[in-house]
Amino acid sequence: MDNLYKIKKGLDLNLQGVAAQEVSSATPSSVYALMPTDFHGVTPKMVVKEGEDVQVGSALFVDKATETIKFCSPVSGKVKAVVRGERRRILRVEVESDGKMQRVPLTKAGSAPANREEALQLLLNSGLFAFFRQRPYDVVASPTDTPKAVFVSTFSKMPLAADFSFIVKGQEADFKAGITLLEKLAQVHVGISPEQINTPILPLDNAQVSVFSGPNPAGNVGVHINRVSPINKGEVVWTVGPEVVVMIGRLLRQGTVDFTRRIAVAGSEVEHPAYLETIIGAPLKDILAGKLQKSTSNQRIINGNPLVGEKSDMEGYLSAMVTEVCVLPEGDDVNELFGWAMPRLDQFSTNRSYFSWLLGSKKSYAPDCRIKGGERHMIMSGEYDRVFPMDIYAGYLVKAIITGDIDRQEQLGIYEVAPEDFAVAEFVDSSKLELQRIVREGLDILRKENA
Repeated sequence: MDNLYKIKKGLDLNLQGVAAQEVSSATPSSVYALMPTDFHGVTPKMVVKEGEDVQVGSALFVDKATETIKFCSPVSGKVKAVVRGERRRILRVEVESDGKMQRVPLTKAGSAPANREEALQLLLNSGLFAFFRQRPYDVVASPTDTPKAVFVSTFSKMPLAADFSFIVKGQEADFKAGITLLEKLAQVHVGISPEQINTPILPLDNAQVSVFSGPNPAGNVGVHINRVSPINKGEVVWTVGPEVVVMIGRLLRQGTVDFTRRIAVAGSEVEHPAYLETIIGAPLKDILAGKLQKSTSNQRIINGNPLVGEKSDMEGYLSAMVTEVCVLPEGDDVNELFGWAMPRLDQFSTNRSYFSWLLGSKKSYAPDCRIKGGERHMIMSGEYDRVFPMDIYAGYLVKAIITGDIDRQEQLGIYEVAPEDFAVAEFVDSSKLELQRIVREGLDILRKENA
């Protein structure tokens, strides 16, 4: 290992419903959908029409600003609908599958790009470059930039997060091939957990490997960047999920793109939490069919994990960027005797408000989705800093974003952060502020100002 980093600040949230390490294949669905909202920073421009035939890897829309970044169909079939919202904003493109999975040939099977230009062009043609994100701003990366590094985190400490060590089983060669291709783009930094040191994903000869231990968010790629190679103004870093690295390696081996992904179906409202092999854009109603608890209470479906995922419903589709679908109790139909004054042994508290802290950190909980309080004034109590491991004053940065002080934001390190980095701080926030939304809006405004 090149480096060992011990993260001390953070908070692990032990929730019931962790996915068991067993996998099954999803039943093929009739319709799949790709949603432009999954790719932040992109203005979509349609390149197909309703009723047009497409293959796996055929472009459905492109980024209007560059038109070189393609967003491709996950299945072959016919474009069923282009669903639009207010001001004709594209919400999703639905493709009716023909079940044949015919694929666009992209490269010779088993071959590898010879240089950076060929590697970049292959990623653009396959639609996989759309999964690359950049810091600053945490948006889809620009192929015209030359990043100083590419960062990959192979683990997540988020509650109910999928275990990549299990996801990658049997696909380690594809992962290593994907890392080799990334090395043609820039210096590659891979962050692993101590539990992954003796796993088959290593060794990685074409990357600098660092070990990160500690509580959530120790697995966040933003924490890795902050420790290994902090971003200064004018610098660009690309990040990519490990499951996308596997897809890159699969592309090199097969010569065609394959959007199959293993996801965790987890949460206390899932009958038997486990892994499912499915395709990006699959309907959530098919993913969750027959898997939910028979409950009289309301349930919340989350596209992603509980701290950073998006609220969805049975009419939604699997996001292109997530590796888990979670279902928790909604909590909007709960009435409690004495409310907050009860001592509580079955609910989690970060400040020992409940007696549950006497049971130790190993106890698992099944919380609902209530916020338990309204928005309040922001008090500089240092509660963010106790769980925010980056070398940044989180509370002051949030205040600078709220007040629109761009100079102050730059001084406090906004170029290094993404909304997910504030997930744990948002969870413990006694002011009940939507920190991830505030940071997202701040980054978008800053991006426009610097354009």
